[in-house]
Amino acid sequence: MPSIEQLMQLLSRTPEDDFVLYALAIEHAKCGEHDSAITFFDRAIAADPSNAYHHFHKARSLEAIERIEEAKETLRTGLRVAKEHGDRKASSELRGYLDMIGG
Repeated sequence: MPSIEQLMQLLSRTPEDDFVLYALAIEHAKCGEHDSAITFFDRAIAADPSNAYHHFHKARSLEAIERIEEAKETLRTGLRVAKEHGDRKASSELRGYLDMIGG
């Protein structure tokens, strides 16, 4: 995986690229920088609202900083997105995660 610095360079060239935004969010989450990760997940969601996995991973960062109710709502939104787009795999994973955290 490219470094945060390399991803930021890519982002400067393609500021609405949901994959680059998602990758930045993941890298920030790996470093424990969940507030930054959430910001990048939000940008990735805005860039591609049909990708339910952006919601899944945003919820993980929210849970990591004990914002459980927001994590649950994020998962519910992701679940709606997955169902709207017929993504059964994402729907199953989102439902499983939501059930796990008591949603």
